[in-house]
Amino acid sequence: MSRVGLPFPASVFSVDVEHLGAHCNPVPCVIAGRRGSVSVLSAGEQVTGDVLFIRPGVEHKVICAEGGINAIYLDGLTWSGSFPCAQRLQGRLADIAVDALFQEAGAQTELRDWLTSGATTIPQQLSVAIETIIAEPMLRLSQLELANRLKMERTRALRMFKAATGLTFRRFKQWSALQHAARRIAAGELVRTAAMDAGFADTAHLTRTFRASFGLTPSEAIAGGARAGAS
Repeated sequence: MSRVGLPFPASVFSVDVEHLGAHCNPVPCVIAGRRGSVSVLSAGEQVTGDVLFIRPGVEHKVICAEGGINAIYLDGLTWSGSFPCAQRLQGRLADIAVDALFQEAGAQTELRDWLTSGATTIPQQLSVAIETIIAEPMLRLSQLELANRLKMERTRALRMFKAATGLTFRRFKQWSALQHAARRIAAGELVRTAAMDAGFADTAHLTRTFRASFGLTPSEAIAGGARAGAS
């Protein structure tokens, strides 16, 4: 479902690597080869194409033909499909996805509209809480504080949060912090500084989380000339 009133940022990353190791992206992701096709491999499945949509929560590897990949992570996008891990995007949808990867005005919104159907309105208090977590990765917002902001019982508040974001409260906070750290590293910040800025316990904690979600370590991303942006 599209989320009315929730300006989820879409993190766009570009890195020149030959492959990404086994990992699970926590949110839907679209990838494209920078100068050729890419392949996604998962549990005996292989999908190859110029532009691929990868569902969340499925372990997979990525093979890059030439020049690495561009990737866009679509936070807040609730996806329900039947393919095991990845699917080729073609025609107009592929064109829109490429425009979104290059951060063309309005392309991300159009891409989300193509990939989802329906809409839901999120309470303003929840919208503010989510925006605060995204903007302030060092914020130690607790489950109880979230419930108090929403003026509801804790379990109900957590259910509402997951319905709005597609992630549990804890996982969303970790994912938001990880994206913040990744953008800082891509901008040239030291890994240990980025880890501290994003609220990770130490560099090792960031590295483990980075590899599990992106399929490479921060050092490998730096060696691949990682670039990042947010739209």
